[in-house]
Amino acid sequence: MRKEKQSALLADNCPLICETYKNIISKIARLNPSFNFNTDITYNCNGAYDIIKKTIEKETSLSFVVLDLKLSPAKNRKILSGEDLGLLIRKLLPNTRLIVSTDCNDNYRIYNIFKSLNPEGFLIKNDLTSKELKNAIKNVTNNIPYYSKTVLSLLRKEVSNNFSIDAIDRQILYELSLGSKMKDMPNYIPLSAASIEKRKRHLKKIFNVKAKGDRELILTAKEKGFI
Repeated sequence: MRKEKQSALLADNCPLICETYKNIISKIARLNPSFNFNTDITYNCNGAYDIIKKTIEKETSLSFVVLDLKLSPAKNRKILSGEDLGLLIRKLLPNTRLIVSTDCNDNYRIYNIFKSLNPEGFLIKNDLTSKELKNAIKNVTNNIPYYSKTVLSLLRKEVSNNFSIDAIDRQILYELSLGSKMKDMPNYIPLSAASIEKRKRHLKKIFNVKAKGDRELILTAKEKGFI
């Protein structure tokens, strides 16, 4: 006997990856009658936000979300990436389980995602196979955490810092990457120009950037997956 259909969201900037995920979910459902999901797909933060908003308005729920970190920013400049989207889901839909799927394998970035989102599933795309994704979805929907081998390997390594880059820090990095001027940033970021400058200096310290100007900071942040 099939259970009543639940809802899931696949948010990835690559349509082919989304279709692959959806096909795997369909295969699981064919083999397991109790696994019954309506699956929505989106390729950017705007689309994901609309689905989350409709879910709340209809007073329904999302069982799980497979979330890419490199989603294109929302037009409102407040949801800049999959991480921001994950934070929003944690706030508005706290019972929704998150499966982060990313091609980033920088240990500092992964450490930061664990601190900010604490996802039920964490997959590195280079590790992904059909079997790996099936196992992740089955485990997470049964309230069992699932991390791919690269994530487990990185977590076993001692992370030599205690820093955490929050949403404001990432917004500052994003505005810098767009070429926004410091005097204009308070229009987009809820801090004074002096506070933003202080945070920028701290970010340079975190990333061990010695150069003056912002170019090296932006390049380092991009390399580590923070932009």
